[in-house]
Amino acid sequence: MRYCKFLAPGDIPIYAFVEQRGDTLWAVRPMQAPEEDRAAQPMSSVFEPAPLRDLQLLAPVAPSKIVCIGRNYRDHATEMGNEVPKEPLLFLKPPSALLGPGGVIRMPSLSKRIDYEGELGVVIARRCRNLGPEDDVRPYIRGYTIVNDVTARDLQKSDGQWTRGKGFDTFCPVGPIVSDEIDPCGFGETAATPVTLTTRLNGAVKQQGSTGDLIFPIAHLLRYITAVMTLEPGDLIPTGTPAGVGPVNPGDRIQVEVDSLGVLENTFQRE
Repeated sequence: MRYCKFLAPGDIPIYAFVEQRGDTLWAVRPMQAPEEDRAAQPMSSVFEPAPLRDLQLLAPVAPSKIVCIGRNYRDHATEMGNEVPKEPLLFLKPPSALLGPGGVIRMPSLSKRIDYEGELGVVIARRCRNLGPEDDVRPYIRGYTIVNDVTARDLQKSDGQWTRGKGFDTFCPVGPIVSDEIDPCGFGETAATPVTLTTRLNGAVKQQGSTGDLIFPIAHLLRYITAVMTLEPGDLIPTGTPAGVGPVNPGDRIQVEVDSLGVLENTFQRE
């Protein structure tokens, strides 16, 4: 299953199933909105199949919370001058930071340095709490998507905690689709199938990493998080960024690509 969310005529947000046709992702038929997204149209019978590039795409998630993982690639921890964490490093982004594909990331005047951070995101399927080592976490995963964990790096460093530096409006672009047709998690005899993440700034490759290099794999992350808090349907878990993060300038174009999930593209603009 692959799906997207977009604005239909009349500015009505709807969900649609997605298919690959050649090299292009198409929205092909309407889909029932997920239970957590009360603002979306439950189902629309007025729908013409279209390439995603021709649609006004929205973030395909409506999380109650965005639980992010810091320093989950060794090479990224090293490039930031930090030690590799002994346990997952959790922080939150507010849902107000969400932005859809094609949207403009606003660069706040409070910050002198804004960085991109391409990541794989996990979308939760159903409520979960206290997942144990014997629990297969995959039934709790609705699918995967692409996330850009935009960061005001100077504020992150000066504050000592990350809420302000990570939490500005538009600092969490997500999309273009959610898909359960990849399995970077695995369990038991089913090995995880790593996916590759590539970030391009104005067409130049800046990040390239594999989820096979995660310090804490996805199953471990979900068990760790649910020992602390209940995850609800639609909650979003960005899993960390590989090395190569860096600053942007107004007018820059950022693209984050993950195997089988398409490309999340946004531009930057100074407020």
